[in-house]
Amino acid sequence: MDTVGAFGTYSLIGLLCLAGFALSCLSLSGTWLVLLAAGLAAWQNWPEFPGIGTLVLFLVVCIAVELAEGMAGLWGVERRNGSKSAGWAAVGGGFLGMLLGGAFIPIPIVGSLLGMLLGCFGCAFLVEYAKIKKADHAAHVATGAILARIGVLVLKVGATLAMILVLAIGLAL
Repeated sequence: MDTVGAFGTYSLIGLLCLAGFALSCLSLSGTWLVLLAAGLAAWQNWPEFPGIGTLVLFLVVCIAVELAEGMAGLWGVERRNGSKSAGWAAVGGGFLGMLLGGAFIPIPIVGSLLGMLLGCFGCAFLVEYAKIKKADHAAHVATGAILARIGVLVLKVGATLAMILVLAIGLAL
């Protein structure tokens, strides 16, 4: 019976890691699901791997990724001399675009990703254009928001995969 329970726990850990990866591909917080999977593994294997040190490291990674994401739209816009309001519009537009893209472009992950990028660009462009009435500058600023969002997406997926890899190798050893 203990083997069946362990199999169920490890299956849940695997599903949490898979879901975390999928969410990260959508620019959502998949790292937190991997942290949850590591917590479940720690509960199952206590006091062996993963211990408190691994859980704290994963928590720090999760927080760092969230901080980077929160600042990305603002940073990308401000780096190209855009306004703070255009930066916030990029953040909100990206989130709204992700939801609408997933609904209107019925291709898993791709629809949400395209929607996020279009919403991010469109909202940053509209807010910046309304402020300065120069389309070329507004497009330059909105492109900065897109590049920052893509950078954060790569960071999120990379961090999630690294956490999954550490967890998988540690559990296998």
